[in-house]
Amino acid sequence: QVQLVESGGRLVQAGGSVRLSCAASGRTFASYTTGWFRQGPGKEREFLAAITSGGSTAYGTASVKDRFTVSRDNAKNTLYLQINTLRPEDTAVYYCAARSAPSISLRGDTWEYWGQGSQVTVSS
Repeated sequence: QVQLVESGGRLVQAGGSVRLSCAASGRTFASYTTGWFRQGPGKEREFLAAITSGGSTAYGTASVKDRFTVSRDNAKNTLYLQINTLRPEDTAVYYCAARSAPSISLRGDTWEYWGQGSQVTVSS
């Protein structure tokens, strides 16, 4: 069982940066694959990035890969998402997620645990 709590979301101007954190409970956090999704207003949930227990990463679109960086600190039971050069279309609720399978999946319905979400709003 893993509980996830996101933080770091805020109002930021276009071109700025933000780092989201996801604190996890549970002694087995290091063994989970972890990732980030987002859902913008009127949009479907979108896979952004993920990192396995071994440190392998995967990203969604090319735009995300250029500006987003996923990382984790297993000693702190924390997952991070660094977002640079923010754009108004990045406005969304950002969710962290975890799954016990060792592989990365772009499908949200294959992830077992979810945080409550953190709002990022980008002003133009």
